[in-house]
Amino acid sequence: MLNTHGVYTGFIKVQLDLRRPVTVRGARGGAGGTVGEEAFYLPKGSTNTLHISSNNTVKQVIVALLNKFTVADNPAKYALYKRCRREEQVYVCKLADGEQPLFLRLVAGPDSDTLSFVLKEQQTGDWDAFSIPELHNFLRILEKEEQEQMEAVIRRYDNYRQRLQEALSEARAPC
Repeated sequence: MLNTHGVYTGFIKVQLDLRRPVTVRGARGGAGGTVGEEAFYLPKGSTNTLHISSNNTVKQVIVALLNKFTVADNPAKYALYKRCRREEQVYVCKLADGEQPLFLRLVAGPDSDTLSFVLKEQQTGDWDAFSIPELHNFLRILEKEEQEQMEAVIRRYDNYRQRLQEALSEARAPC
């Protein structure tokens, strides 16, 4: 929809591809009704629709998405990517903060396979953007993943050892 100032509005869909937990603002507790924050994973691959204007920048879209999910994290921790499909090839490119997603969506045409948007974590490696509780949560996640990997390796080698012992027993058996 175009208004008198040449600004138009429309909808864009953004897929969430977040691998780390987010900190969400919300009510906690019983009668006290205290407001707190809790870290949890947003469903991977879920899609959200935003109504924006042609003036909205990538940075504003990220803030709007985080507000929609009541995410308390710093918006600088996230980046918006465009995913383009051309001749069976998929290209993913990080958008600059000043780009205007609605304009890109309109130029790409109506086919969402041609252009779609994905919200991901920044790939800066800058740990200063995270709070101490978030960093502790990352450590817990890494420790859990490490333990799961160790258990998988132990199981695999236990199975291998068992098969080798069975093969040795068969080889030693009199014919």
